[in-house]
Amino acid sequence: MAARSYGQYCGVTTAVELIGERWALLIVRDLLVGPRRYTDLKQGLPRIPTNILSTRLKELQEGGVVRRVPLHNCGLVYELTDYGRALEPVVLALGRWGFQTMGDPGEGDIVTPDSLTMALRTAFQADAAADAEYEVHVGDVALRASVRDGTLSVTRVGGAQRRDEGSEAEADAVIVAGPGIRRLISGELTPAEALEQDVLAVVRGDVSVLDDFARTFHIAPLTVQGVSS
Repeated sequence: MAARSYGQYCGVTTAVELIGERWALLIVRDLLVGPRRYTDLKQGLPRIPTNILSTRLKELQEGGVVRRVPLHNCGLVYELTDYGRALEPVVLALGRWGFQTMGDPGEGDIVTPDSLTMALRTAFQADAAADAEYEVHVGDVALRASVRDGTLSVTRVGGAQRRDEGSEAEADAVIVAGPGIRRLISGELTPAEALEQDVLAVVRGDVSVLDDFARTFHIAPLTVQGVSS
């Protein structure tokens, strides 16, 4: 199935042949959030050429990673197979690894609902998580992160709602942030410092909830020489 063969008999080689082509892993990332129509995937990956998206989806289907199925009221959608969903810990680990050297966003870099959802799942610390409802706004993306009994659930908040009003069911805190929220998640800034430096704002709810948020969503810097977050 692979578009490119490396000519080696190795599990890593097989994995790279399946998901190592450009854009393939980001398609998997978005499908880990949930089934998506072709147009949803294109919207979530706005820089992907249409022909490349079609090719990658075909390759992923042939490799048993993705399948196309009917979904009620949505028509045909793409979803991960069980084999594809087994990539979740790999994708989360890659996210934690890449977080170490993300730096500031480049010109034109965007945050999408699916990328922010996976970022929260990547940073989630179940052992330290306190039960809470957070509404997180980064740019035009608004998500509800619900933590219960060490389990995280992330859903989208309707785009028509105002940031300062939050969603229909009241959250413990509504947090409005920019890309600098990365510095809170890494521990580079304390919640108090993040507020003081206008990295983020709590527009509704008790600001003390931000301490729980910082413990719940945290990626510690790697202790590897030459690597810093």
